Amino acid sequence: MAKTKWRTVNGIVLLNKPLGLSSNQALQRIRRLFRAEKAGHTGALDPLATGMLPLCFGEATKFSQFLLDSNKRYQTRISLGVRTTTGDKEGDILTQEPVPSISDNDLEILLDRFRGDIEQIPPMYSALKHEGKPLYEYARQGIVIERKRRSVHISNLTVLERTDDSLTLDISCSKGTYIRTIGEDIGEALGCGGHLDSLHRVSSASYSPERMMSLDAFESLLETGGEEALDECLLPMDSAVDYLPAMSLSESQTRDILFGRAVSVDHVFLDLDLIRLFSEVDKRFLGLGSIKGGLIKPHRLINTSELT
Repeated sequence: MAKTKWRTVNGIVLLNKPLGLSSNQALQRIRRLFRAEKAGHTGALDPLATGMLPLCFGEATKFSQFLLDSNKRYQTRISLGVRTTTGDKEGDILTQEPVPSISDNDLEILLDRFRGDIEQIPPMYSALKHEGKPLYEYARQGIVIERKRRSVHISNLTVLERTDDSLTLDISCSKGTYIRTIGEDIGEALGCGGHLDSLHRVSSASYSPERMMSLDAFESLLETGGEEALDECLLPMDSAVDYLPAMSLSESQTRDILFGRAVSVDHVFLDLDLIRLFSEVDKRFLGLGSIKGGLIKPHRLINTSELT
């Protein structure tokens, strides 16, 4: 097999991750299609899960942490009455119990416990690390590690469908939320246990689901339109931080900022921790800066010589 000749690619693509692939496997498949020399994903999805996986190429990887820290939205189906070793359908069955009958109103009252600010104990079958190893590696050896509770925020939890033994939920949540744990905890609150049957990430940060593309779609695009067609799918790097205020810099200010020097902005009186910086001349994105005491200081800049 011929060795891949990598190229410089800068930008973000939104993959609708298929079932059965790990996030890294999906990343490597897309990376090879683009022949991108540098790439990273922004928040792992289990092989069981599908949906939005933003992938950052080149200089865009400098802003991947902002996507990792962003809010997410999921749709999930919880099977009730069955507990499993992993908290999802891939695990071995631990217990089976009848699902109690509960009215829609009482269900809503129960689900209120899982709305707003809540605490979770991360599951053993997770990528959270302990002494440099993911927890799932310990779990596969039958070792249980004590985990600290963590606070997360559930901004929306809506029942989309319910049957005698399942709940389908739409959940919007803060970073670090384990939907698997929500599924298990709802099952415990009902007294019968439960596990995740399916999980789909609808959106991440401000990206809408309509902008996602499947792996097959990317492959077809390369086949019919070549790399130029793929490159047209790249979203701007600053889309990862589009909620931040923006400021344009003059030619001399742009030059100073790119050399790591602070620049004066006498007409700005607010202090801002982070702003997006753009060149006034050619509208290109320069990276992030901060404003304090009338000075813009560089925070995280892109290497403009790498832009294509």
